[in-house]
Amino acid sequence: MNKSQNIAQIIRYHRKKAGLNQGELAKLAGVGKTAVFDIEKGKETIQFDTIRKILYALNILIKLDSSLMQDYELEASDEKS
Repeated sequence: MNKSQNIAQIIRYHRKKAGLNQGELAKLAGVGKTAVFDIEKGKETIQFDTIRKILYALNILIKLDSSLMQDYELEASDEKS
C-alpha cells in the first residue's frame, strides 16, 4: 500500500463515520465532488490545498515529523525572540 492509498482510506473512513457522502464532504470543504472522489481513489496528483481543506473539514490534523524537528522548533523559537 502506498501513502496515497493510506491517506485515501483515512479520509474515506472519517467521511463515512461523519455520516457524509462525497458530495456533502466536498461542499463542507469547499472543493469539487470530483476532488473527494479522486482522493478516495488514491489519485496522486491532488493539490495540497485541496487535501488540506478536506482534512480540515473532517477535523484531521497533519503532523510533520522528522529527526530534525526538535532542532527546527528550537531554532524557530529562537528566531521569534
